[in-house]
Amino acid sequence: MATVTVRPLFHLSNSTFSTAAPSKSLPASHQGGIAILVLAFLLGFPGNLFVVWSVLCRVHRRSVTCLLVLNLAAADALVLLSAPFFIRLLAGGKGWEFGNAMCKTLHYLCCVNMYVSIYLICLMSLDRWLAVIRPFLSQRLRNKKTLYMVMLGIWTMGFLLALPMPFYRSNLQPFLQKNISIYICLPYHWNSVSHEVFQYLMETLLGFLIPFIFIVWCYSSVICRLRSAMFHGRVKGSFLILLIITAFAVFWLPYHVINILQVIGLLQNRSRLYSTARSVRPNVTAFAFFSSSVNPLLYVFAGSSHIRRAGLGFMAKLFEGTYSDHSSASGRRSTVHTSSSGLTRMSVKSLRDGGIARNISCGEELMKVAEPSCMEEAKSLTTI
Repeated sequence: MATVTVRPLFHLSNSTFSTAAPSKSLPASHQGGIAILVLAFLLGFPGNLFVVWSVLCRVHRRSVTCLLVLNLAAADALVLLSAPFFIRLLAGGKGWEFGNAMCKTLHYLCCVNMYVSIYLICLMSLDRWLAVIRPFLSQRLRNKKTLYMVMLGIWTMGFLLALPMPFYRSNLQPFLQKNISIYICLPYHWNSVSHEVFQYLMETLLGFLIPFIFIVWCYSSVICRLRSAMFHGRVKGSFLILLIITAFAVFWLPYHVINILQVIGLLQNRSRLYSTARSVRPNVTAFAFFSSSVNPLLYVFAGSSHIRRAGLGFMAKLFEGTYSDHSSASGRRSTVHTSSSGLTRMSVKSLRDGGIARNISCGEELMKVAEPSCMEEAKSLTTI
């Protein structure tokens, strides 16, 4: 293989494009990548479409969590449409065959999905925090107009934050072998260390580290408050969101670790660390890609108790079970009812101690034997 003069391509191995020769089989790395992408597409794309259908057609009372899950599923389904292009890249052995515009657009959409997903999860965590820590403020803010404005802001921010991706991605045509020249869609930073450091630090800080610190803070507060018995009704919705957060962290953490290692290699001139990070990047990118497919499986796991009773509508039952407004309203009604019952028992006990009504229950019997003044006192206490 001739020496590649473009610096971002120096890590290519001899087997990377060996499939250009028809007699050779696919490398093991390509076979693994194809398996991951095929599995991600077959599980994730229909699964996310099923989530979208369930929310739009089967859920009658859509909570904040439900609408955020709808947006998350739509973002994941959108990015999974790029899977066939990458499968063709690995299986064809002819490099990138779809032009420079598609090279930039598909990677841009993947980056948009990363930002939108993490900030939707941030909003889910904030909604849980408000519902548990600041319930009255939560009720004032939880309306469709506010929610739609916030979600529009998240999508706009995702598209803006992902703008560096198409600038740092090019469809290059290096001379790889005698009489063979193919296009390769790879990162290209114009041989500038500062541009490369900027892109990877920005992705890690704004796309993972800062949002995840915010999520951990929200749920640390929520978990402390959930120890109180009066908030047990909100555990189900919180459990579902915790599953989504955990899945995102598991699948995206390796990608951002490689970002950090590559930046360290650049800033400290550690070429071995830098080249190792670059060589591992395609694998961790494929692993992160799978995060768009796992959420429907989490919903099936969380809603397994509804499958036998509701059939295909089990997901609607799951999302209705996380209805924050209904849970909050039920909790307030339960608190009022409990307080009312307690005050009623207090009034009956007072009447008993006064000798007016002995060995009788609250209700019509009390109304028959109690004096009018005592009856008015009991009514007032019950009303309070």
